Parts: sequence; C-alpha cells; structure tokens
Amino acid sequence: MKKVVIVTGASSGMGKSAARFLHQQGYVVYGAARRVAEMDDIKAEGLQVVQMDITEDASIVAAVDHVLQQEGRIDVLINNAGYGSYGAVEDVPIEEAKRQFEVNLFGMARITQLVLPTMRAQHSGRIVNISSMGGKIYTPFGAWYHATKHAVEGWSDCLRLELKPFGIEVVIVEPGGIKTPWGTIASDNLKKNSGKGAYAEHANKVANATEKMYTSNQLTDVDVLGRVIAKAASENNPKRRYVKGYMAKPAIFIRKWFGDGIFEKLISSQMK
Repeated sequence: MKKVVIVTGASSGMGKSAARFLHQQGYVVYGAARRVAEMDDIKAEGLQVVQMDITEDASIVAAVDHVLQQEGRIDVLINNAGYGSYGAVEDVPIEEAKRQFEVNLFGMARITQLVLPTMRAQHSGRIVNISSMGGKIYTPFGAWYHATKHAVEGWSDCLRLELKPFGIEVVIVEPGGIKTPWGTIASDNLKKNSGKGAYAEHANKVANATEKMYTSNQLTDVDVLGRVIAKAASENNPKRRYVKGYMAKPAIFIRKWFGDGIFEKLISSQMK
C-alpha cells in the first residue's frame, strides 16, 4: 500500500518542490494550499490537491477529512506553510503579530492534532515541521518571525517525546537562505511597517540588504531543500534535524559556539 503524504503550503517554493519529489518516489501526495489554482501544474503531473487555509479551522478539518475519505490513512504530514513579516516590535500591529503565529505555529498545531488519531491507530507516522535557521538565530526587525520559529523548535521537540511511544516520528527541517519570494515579502513588510518613523534609517538599510541578498546568486536553489524535505519525510531512521541552505550551518554554529556578541557583529556586518 502506498504511503499518503499531506504537504501544506504546496502552492510554491519548498512545499511544491518536496511534493514533486515524494510523488516521484511513489507516494500518494496531497498538496494543500489556500490558492488551489497555483497547484494546477502539480495536479497535471498526477499529484492530488486540496484547498486549505491554514488560519481557518473549518478549512483544515475539511482538508484532512477529504484525504481520509479518499485514502483511509495518512502516513506523513509536512508542515511547510509559513511566511515572514518583519518590522520593529513597536511598529508591528499586534493583529499582524498574532497572524504570524496563526500561520507559522497554530495552524501547524491544529492540522497535527487532526492527523494524530489516524497515525496512532496505525502505530506509525511522521510529522515533518519546516522551521528555519531563524529558529536558532535572530536578525534585526524579525522579532515576531523568529519568535514563531523558536516556538516551532520547542513545540516539535516536545511533540517528539510525546509521540515516540506510538511509533510516530517528529523531524525538523531548518532551511537557510533559499531562492523563494520569502525575502522580498519580508523586506516589503519591513518597509511598510518601519520604513518611516523612529526606526526608518536602520529598517530601510536592513530591508535593502535583505532584498539584495534574495535577488543575488548566493542563495540555495529551492529544489535542494525540496530534496532534503523529501528525505526527511521518507528515509528510515531520520535525524531529528536537517539543516540546509545558504548560511544556515555557519550562522547556527557561530551563535552556538562563539556566543551572541560575535554573532551580532556578524549579522550587523551583513545589514549595512
């Protein structure tokens, strides 16, 4: 029997790439996203698609119910949906901060709750949570984004311990800088939130540096991460964490072993 995978945020980027690789490996893959039309390409390739708004409970419930009705099982959940919204803590509206958590953490938590009864009954399953190197480090004006990813790290580690007796594995993927629209979205949000006012000078420098980085050739191709996510979802005896992408391993290493002072000097040098 083919294993069944749900990939959230499959309308673009790493989610769409991972969905394709798993389909090529013979998995039954359901790509889930709010904008179904943007998954027409993978649907034409033979993948299944389902509409899901990760911030709407009824939508998440309906998507999981649909997969169970069609397949009768769920073997892997890849929690990939997420975005970055940057801005000074003083400037970012609390409603936007809450939305960051709704998309990056609470939506992930809700769909995980919904698939777990089936996985427990199977006594097998795997949850792959896409965190970020931002779950281990920090950058200027990214307080709310980094807060969500630090939360994903702790939440996932606790979940791993809870689910081990049921034969369910929990894996974290920590991407670095990837060639996706993420950086442009984050820099646009930063300019919108803090491009004027008390933080404007520093905020605009950081936004411009981020945009320059994400339009350069330095970043890692999205399919590199797609393969890593597919590997985390499929290989026997997976690692607890997979770290891949531009600057991910060096940045995490420097903060861990050289301390916050050296790390902050490094980050500041990149944001001029």
